[in-house]
Amino acid sequence: MPSSTGERLDFLFTREEARGYWPSILQTLNIAVPSKPMQHGPCPVCGGKDRFRFDDKDGLGTWFCNQCTPRAGDGFRLVRNVTGCDNKGAFRLVANVLGLSAGGDRKGAQRKSVPTPPDTTATTQHSVGCTLRDYAQAKGLPEDFLRSVGLVDCRYQGRPALRMPYRNEAGLDAAIRYRVSLTGPDRFRWKGGSRLVLYGLWRLRDAKDADYAVLCEGESDAQTLWFHGIQALGLPGASNWNEARDAGSLDDISTIYLTIEPDSGGKAVKKWLAKSKIRSRVRLVHLTGVKDLSGLYISNPGGFREAWQQALDAAQPYVEAEAQERQEAADQAWRQCADLARTPRILDLVPPALQALGMVGEDRRAQLLFLIVVSRLLDRPISTAIKGPSSAGKSFLVEVVLRLFPATAFYALTAMSERALAYSVEPLSHRFLVLYEAAGIGGDFASYLIRSLLSEGRLRYETVEKTKDGLRPRLIEREGPTGLIVTTTATKLHPENETRFFSFIVSDTREQTKQILRALSVERKQTDFDPAPWHALQVWLEHGPQVVAIPFAGALAEHIPPIAVRLRRDFRAVLNLIRAHALLHRATRHTDEDGQIIATVEDYAAIRDLVADIVAEGIGATVSPSIRETVEAVRILSELDTDDDRKGIKVIDLSEELALDKSATSRRVRAAVDAGYLDNLESRKGKPFRLVLDEPLPGEIQVLPPPETLVDGDRCSVAVQTEGKQPINVPTMREINLDAY
Repeated sequence: MPSSTGERLDFLFTREEARGYWPSILQTLNIAVPSKPMQHGPCPVCGGKDRFRFDDKDGLGTWFCNQCTPRAGDGFRLVRNVTGCDNKGAFRLVANVLGLSAGGDRKGAQRKSVPTPPDTTATTQHSVGCTLRDYAQAKGLPEDFLRSVGLVDCRYQGRPALRMPYRNEAGLDAAIRYRVSLTGPDRFRWKGGSRLVLYGLWRLRDAKDADYAVLCEGESDAQTLWFHGIQALGLPGASNWNEARDAGSLDDISTIYLTIEPDSGGKAVKKWLAKSKIRSRVRLVHLTGVKDLSGLYISNPGGFREAWQQALDAAQPYVEAEAQERQEAADQAWRQCADLARTPRILDLVPPALQALGMVGEDRRAQLLFLIVVSRLLDRPISTAIKGPSSAGKSFLVEVVLRLFPATAFYALTAMSERALAYSVEPLSHRFLVLYEAAGIGGDFASYLIRSLLSEGRLRYETVEKTKDGLRPRLIEREGPTGLIVTTTATKLHPENETRFFSFIVSDTREQTKQILRALSVERKQTDFDPAPWHALQVWLEHGPQVVAIPFAGALAEHIPPIAVRLRRDFRAVLNLIRAHALLHRATRHTDEDGQIIATVEDYAAIRDLVADIVAEGIGATVSPSIRETVEAVRILSELDTDDDRKGIKVIDLSEELALDKSATSRRVRAAVDAGYLDNLESRKGKPFRLVLDEPLPGEIQVLPPPETLVDGDRCSVAVQTEGKQPINVPTMREINLDAY
């Protein structure tokens, strides 16, 4: 019976073997996907005609579908969704296509002939075994040298193989990798029970003494460098860097040269490097005309040192390379979004864009939700709960708004388990987690994890895991900041979560229903709506200044009446919405000497139009028109009721008075009862409500002041004051020079 660790390592190996071959694997499994990256086409799971795309990022078979659950995943997930099998079943199907066997149940099967992936020169060859002599000749390295670093001949499943030990710093074997073939993609096997580490850790002391190390991909590259007296460590696969396991080993080394191969492996390396603490000490080494260091040596053994030195001389610090790439991405995005970014009131363009996608009504709520998603770029994203009765269009509103954002801006789910948030590897930093039903938050523990992520900006969860060495503690960290969007039919959420959301309710009015019916009655023509400028705008915003100064924040605080404790949290949300609006209009805002974007009173005016009623309702300073209408209807029916034996108004009678269906009326009633404006005289469960008036409705108290109170003439009443600098008076609107773009 193979160990769980062995099965995990076999899965990692199969994942690496499948990398770059997913189009062919899926073709072999009769799973049809679009042939071009980002091309929309029929979904092989749900059958949707134009909601599926196969982008195959990093060669992992990644895909996205607006309609499926889950909406995205890698190639293994797609196989699961199409075939209906579980994780192990998908793993075995892919392993079978590749001619591998899974979970330690090895049968020595040769790799099947898998069609070559598009745009690659890779060839498929059968495994014929590997000996030390063959390997030494192929790599141009002496056999004695290879023996000195631990390589020995062995037999694997009856075939010649090469045993390569991965030793830890103490020189003990942590993992064993077998080289079973010289050529073809089916070249390696891990020994069951192996614990992955960097290759060459037993030589780490020499690297620390030299104060540099070359971090390369695979064993042969490291062996080539060692043979030439160069300090090196090998990655056990481009994507197999483990920050917690590996980064600490390099703490005492000031310069790390990292070779970037010109394939999907190089992209995978850059992906984890962007989040690693070693990135500030890394210099990127690009090789010209060859795939890797071993290839550089084999192509010209006598000229290797000179060629390697030239590559080192051209090495670029990662931070510089990253800045250059970010600038290039920003420049490209600007060329696509310049007209949109220069628009004085970008939010005014959101409703027409969404109408092209099939949305009607809900213009203000859609604008607010759009701005909330923009807030992901701030230090404190704004989380929101979208409430309303069933079939009111909550999820559709979220879906169409998210169409204006790139997929990197959010991570959408319909539900998740109790501990999924802790164990998921999906990046959450400066992204929104979208749950299409609040009930999908698995329970109290999941609610706790979400509160921690939203409040602290990161998640630190310590647990105990069973290993072959017994129970061991494990600290799981998820970096934020992260925002949360949930939809729900409930009138209120978990008490500790409710105050962390900036909630709003979708319309359940007769007028909104009539608009939807009219829209459904008209056969919609296929529109040519292009989300590219909207996506490019978000990319441009991601690659520039994002810190916003609000010079009138103090004046605004003075004009807000301190009538509720909740205002402490809501005021912060209002300020962040102002920041998000100013950031969205960065192309038409000035920056100060510190590079901060300066918010204008126009930013506040736009936010006040969107949320003044929500803030007032949240603290009980006023009530929504729907609640006021419901309470007033109960009052009217109560005055008309002359039957002394009848106590209270029934929901069915109230729904007739409001001309709404019973479900929508019941939801309004629950909200009014929760707020204390109506009382239910019926105490027995399962019995119809008997409604009477309770607390009187509040008057209309203005919480957010008019914009005019914050300006003096045509200028902002508050100047930007920074220590040691002259105040900067802030006009209400300005233009900036963008000729650089």
